[in-house]
Amino acid sequence: MESTKVLDAKGLACPMPIVKTKKEMDALSSGEVLEIHATDKGAKNDLAAWAQSGGHELLKDEEENGVYKFWLKKG
Repeated sequence: MESTKVLDAKGLACPMPIVKTKKEMDALSSGEVLEIHATDKGAKNDLAAWAQSGGHELLKDEEENGVYKFWLKKG
């Protein structure tokens, strides 16, 4: 999936993946996609809930070798 920007949040514990995601999303234009890589198991629920509450769309998520990848489309 094509993304506008990639955020490396590997090794960060809650709430830092969300904090960094918010900062990056603020810099994007509506409709652009942020790809996030995280290792925190809680990131899946946290990012899904955060995206919904902020009017963004979680396009896809997957896990590969302990790294969780998310694609968020800015609302």
